[in-house]
Amino acid sequence: MKASVLHANEDLRYEEIPMPEMLPDTVRVRVRAVGICGSDIPRVLSNGAHFYPVVLGHEFSGVIDAVGEGVTNLAVGDTVSGAPLVPCMKCKDCMVGNYSLCRHYSFIGSRQQGAFADYVVIPAANAIKYDPSIPFVQAAMFEPSTVALHGLLKADYRGGECVAILGGGTIGMFTMQWARIFGAKKVVVFDIVPERLELAKRLGADAIINTKEEDVASRVEELTDGQGFGYVFETAGNPITLKMSFEVAGNSASVCFIGTPTKNVEFTPREWEQINRKELHLTGSWMSYSAPFPGKEWELTAHYFATGQLKFDNALIDHIFPMRQASEAFALFKTPGSVKGKIMLVND
Repeated sequence: MKASVLHANEDLRYEEIPMPEMLPDTVRVRVRAVGICGSDIPRVLSNGAHFYPVVLGHEFSGVIDAVGEGVTNLAVGDTVSGAPLVPCMKCKDCMVGNYSLCRHYSFIGSRQQGAFADYVVIPAANAIKYDPSIPFVQAAMFEPSTVALHGLLKADYRGGECVAILGGGTIGMFTMQWARIFGAKKVVVFDIVPERLELAKRLGADAIINTKEEDVASRVEELTDGQGFGYVFETAGNPITLKMSFEVAGNSASVCFIGTPTKNVEFTPREWEQINRKELHLTGSWMSYSAPFPGKEWELTAHYFATGQLKFDNALIDHIFPMRQASEAFALFKTPGSVKGKIMLVND
């Protein structure tokens, strides 16, 4: 088969490699679409891979073309997305269903061969069957959707509150939609890019705030009747939005950090003291899994994508490249700010 194989830093080659081996309780997926995740960028451009050569790619969709011995719940021809985490199922965290916290895990597309290829073999438990009416590029976004929903679950989310989404990227757009689906009184998206804010409105945000051009404090006061937000989801991992989380939160609010910082974050005593003064409830969110594996995050994404309540907009996609041009796709990330959405690689 053909695959885009990473041999060294910035050395991504589209070449012929052996077909992946089928084992019991696995399925082989003919990959139709795979997204480039933010975590893939340093793997390709900054010597971030665990080993070489490696086939990356963990946000994917396709069609089952073979099933291994013992697989009874899936069949050739099923359209599936792939849950990339392969937990050990033996450690203390796995035994209580905290698969995201497994310390002995493997991961499709980083610790084992992934989906930047014609085919990928995955455990049957990791194959999420979905309605074939869902386009492949949309189904390749299961994983970002599940990351967003996992954040709501970690925050013990309940409807009826005003919700702030800090960061209008892909994760932020899905977090906003999940908050609406599960009964938010009002959902407000904060960002600095006008196009992202307009997309948020199209996808259902009740209000948007351009934090570069507007008085954030007065807008929050206006939109929440002076109470602040009951739930705050930080999805950008930016020091500015991390600090802003405490500013826009109301008393006894829940603040969930989904975004991953890439720089040091420094708080003044006054900024940090808001945690105490407002008696905030803080939680982090990592990956997207719950019991029974892979979890309701994946089951509900399949359901709400199929009903159309979890919306997809073409503006979520920045570029679509054929798999053979994976190297050109990654080159775009060398220019900061040039990529404003998900980049997809597709096979014919």
